[in-house]
Amino acid sequence: MTTDILALGGTQGIRILKLYHLYRLIIGLLLVLLISSEMDVQLLEMSHATLFRSISWFYLIFNVLVTLAVQQPKRSMQVVSLAMVDVILLSCLFYAAGGTPSGIGNLLIVAVAISNILLRGRIGIFIAATAAVGLIYLTFYLSLSRPAAASQYIQAGALGALCFAAALFVQGITRRLHDSEQLASERAADVASLETLNALIIERMRTGILVLDNMHRVLLANQGALTLLGADALAGKILDPHTPELVKRLQQWRQNPAMRPASLQAVADGPIVQPSFIALQRGQQRHILVFLDDVSQIAQQAQQLKLASLGRLTAGIAHEIRNPLGAISHAAQLLQESEELSQPDQRLAQIIHDHTRRMNLVIENVLQLSRRRQAEPQLLDLKYWLHRFASEFRSNMPANQTLHLDTQVGTIQTRMDPNQLTQVLTNLVENGLRYSSQKNPRGQVWLQLFREPERDLPVLEIFDDGPGVSPEQSQNIFEPFFTTEAKGTGLGLYISRELCESNQAHIDYKPREEGGSCFRITFAHASKLSLQ
Repeated sequence: MTTDILALGGTQGIRILKLYHLYRLIIGLLLVLLISSEMDVQLLEMSHATLFRSISWFYLIFNVLVTLAVQQPKRSMQVVSLAMVDVILLSCLFYAAGGTPSGIGNLLIVAVAISNILLRGRIGIFIAATAAVGLIYLTFYLSLSRPAAASQYIQAGALGALCFAAALFVQGITRRLHDSEQLASERAADVASLETLNALIIERMRTGILVLDNMHRVLLANQGALTLLGADALAGKILDPHTPELVKRLQQWRQNPAMRPASLQAVADGPIVQPSFIALQRGQQRHILVFLDDVSQIAQQAQQLKLASLGRLTAGIAHEIRNPLGAISHAAQLLQESEELSQPDQRLAQIIHDHTRRMNLVIENVLQLSRRRQAEPQLLDLKYWLHRFASEFRSNMPANQTLHLDTQVGTIQTRMDPNQLTQVLTNLVENGLRYSSQKNPRGQVWLQLFREPERDLPVLEIFDDGPGVSPEQSQNIFEPFFTTEAKGTGLGLYISRELCESNQAHIDYKPREEGGSCFRITFAHASKLSLQ
C-alpha cells in the first residue's frame, strides 16, 4: 500500500514518517514554549510578535491533527501536501521572526531534507524550490518594511542553495537505500525460495534423513525416513521407543565413528536399512544427521546384474552341454529297451534317464532366462482373462485335482503381458496342486481376485491346502536355484518374480492360518503405463 508512495517502502518509510511527525511536534512545542515565556518580545519587533505567536500556535495544532490523521498515507498527495504546508508555515515563521537572523531558515532545510526522504524525484526538488523561493521572496518583502533586512540576501540565497543541495544529497542517499532494500528483499525471496526447494527435495528423497538432538529427539524427518522406519510421524518425538535398533547403532557410532554401522530392519517384512551418521555443530548445539538407505533395492540390483552375467555365461555352457546330454538320455532309453539287461541294470538306466531329464529342464530354464523377451503389457480384464485361463487349465487336469476361481464384483483391469502372466500362473497353480496332492487325497488350488481397499490395486491370491513353507525357507523361496524338492530346479518362483517385476507387478508369499501356502500378486493400476 505505502510502497508505491514513499521513497523507502514498507516499514522503513512508515518509521521515517512517524519520526517526521515527532520532529514537527517537538518544533511546535518549542515554539509555543518560546512565546509563552515572553522571550519572543526580546527577539522580535512588536509588529511581528503577534503574527509569530499566531503561526506558532497554528503550527502546533496543525501538526497534532496531522499526526493523528496521517499514520499510513494511502495517497501520494497526502505526503506532498504535508510537506508543502510544513514549508509554507516555516516560511511564514521565518518572515515573522525577522528573516535569517532568527535561524528559522535552518528548520526549512531540515524540512526539505526529510520531505525528500519520503518523496521521489521531481516532487522533492519542487519542495526544495518552494522553500528557496520562499526564503528569497520573504527576505525581499521584509526588506521593503525594514531596510536593514537588505543585507540578508546573501544569507537567504545560501539557505536556498542549501535546500537544493540537501534535496539532491538526500535523494541520492535514499535511492541507494531503496536499491539496497530492494536487493535485500530479492535476496531474501531467493533464500526463501531455495529453502522451500531444499525442503521439497529433502521431502521427496528416497534416502531417509533424520536430524536428532542430544536427547535423541527428532528435529526433522522426511517422508523417506518415515517409510523406511514404518512410522507415521516422528518430528518432536524421542527416537528410542520407536526404533531401538537404530539408537543402538548410533551409540556404537559414537564410541567408534570410523566403524561402519550394521544394517537393520526397522519393521517386520520391511526393507533392510543401512544407517550412517554425521555430527552437526550449530553454535553451542550439537545435532546428529542420520542418513537411511534402502540396501534391499541395491542388493536386488546387484543380484540382477550378477544373474544377468551368470545367465549369459550359463547360456553358452548350456548350448554345449545340451548335445552330449541328449545323447546320454537317448542311450539310457535304448538301454532300457534292451531285453538282455537285468533288473538292477534297468533301474540304473532309469536313474540316468531321470537325471538327464532334470538337467535338461534346468538348461531349458536357464536358456529361458537368457532369451527372455521384453514385456509387452496390454490392458487386460482380469476377470474375463482368469475365467478363460481356468477353463483351459481345467481341460488338461487329472480327475483328482480341482481349480477354484472366485472374483470380486465389478470390472478389474490391469496392464500386463498375457503370455508372461500365463507362465506365472501356470507355474504357481501347478506347484500348488502338487503340494496339495501330497497332503490330501484331492489336490486343490484357489484363485481369488479382488481390489486392495487402501491403494485400489488389483490383487490375485493363489493358495492351496498343502503342507506350506516353513518360516526359515520362506525368506529364500524366490532366490534362484533354491528348492525343497529333489527333482526341482529352484528357478520356477524366481522366474515368476522376474516376470511380475518386468510388468510392474509384485509377488510375495503369505502363510495361511488354515495351513498351506498363499502367493499374492499385486498388479499395477490400469492407467499406469509400463516403463520397462
